[in-house]
Amino acid sequence: MTQANHKSGPFDQRDRYEALMDVVRTRMTNRAFAAHDIPTEHFELILEAARHGPSGANCQPWHYIVVRDPAKKTAIGDLFVEEQQTRAKLKMGFPTPNYTGMRTAPGFIVIAADFRFIQAFPVLSDDSPQAQMYKENAERILLQSVAASTMSAHLAAASLGYAVWWVTAIGQARIQEVVKPMLGVPKALSLVDIMCFGPPLKPSYKRWKKRLNQIMNWDRFDPANAMSDEQIKLWIKNTRHKVMYKDESKID
Repeated sequence: MTQANHKSGPFDQRDRYEALMDVVRTRMTNRAFAAHDIPTEHFELILEAARHGPSGANCQPWHYIVVRDPAKKTAIGDLFVEEQQTRAKLKMGFPTPNYTGMRTAPGFIVIAADFRFIQAFPVLSDDSPQAQMYKENAERILLQSVAASTMSAHLAAASLGYAVWWVTAIGQARIQEVVKPMLGVPKALSLVDIMCFGPPLKPSYKRWKKRLNQIMNWDRFDPANAMSDEQIKLWIKNTRHKVMYKDESKID
């Protein structure tokens, strides 16, 4: 059925879907931004979208800290540049991104999670293996919740025309210890992500995405979509560096 003769029903509002997909498809990562003054209203619009994200038990375990102080941006960016250098010295073989763009990102939002809210999910209060199983599942629920809220913020920023950058390398204790007091974040919270955004310094480009039939399964998992341990090792060795930082159209 073509778009021309398709009639929208109450559960088939294709025009709304296409408007959403235009944002989804054009949301692109960029790690260098042009100088720009982000209006206060735009921060509020972006975090209004985050506020409506779904969460387990509707506990909404997220907090967003908008960082506008250039000195704080630089200090936090320096920590990630140091982390980049540490990885290189450890010879981890990971194609680490260039974190210098964090220092001057016009939009800079730190995301914190309150893991105490795992108590809102099904958990046990003893030390049994079953209790540990439920605790681990509760932690996954909480992280999925924060990720859903954060993704809403990213799509909102993209809909405003900004390029975005989801900075995830924030789990190291050293970074937590420095950044939390810098931003007045209570010890009970954990920093999980940083969202940078702004006009791109250079044009953004689309990274490789799997085809729909590689991720979609009907009724049962398609064995053709499964990768062996060896295939995953080969993918990391031969493909990862291409799909992380290269234009999809230039991947051979």
